[in-house]
Amino acid sequence: MTIDYETGSGNVFADIRLPDAEEHLVKAKLVHKIDEIIRARNLKQAEAAEILGVKQPDISNMLRGQFRGYSIDRLMRFLVALDQDVKITVEPRRDQSRPPILQVA
Repeated sequence: MTIDYETGSGNVFADIRLPDAEEHLVKAKLVHKIDEIIRARNLKQAEAAEILGVKQPDISNMLRGQFRGYSIDRLMRFLVALDQDVKITVEPRRDQSRPPILQVA
């Protein structure tokens, strides 16, 4: 028995053909970082909400993947509010055979 499968691109949003897939992936990675910090600090959602200046249900929704309403800028500001340095690096594209990328490291 063979199982058919398709190797993903590394961006699930692109794989399911969502518009602005790269932006969605960047947001997802930023939210993942926010979630890691909240968990590492053992913060309750209400405590995190106070730090970030939002309501607890907003934190709950964001951490459950409902983050379309947040800009990349706002998510980066959340990280700063969580006492993180956020660096943006711009560099020339080295591989001209691929399109330029947005990336969160």
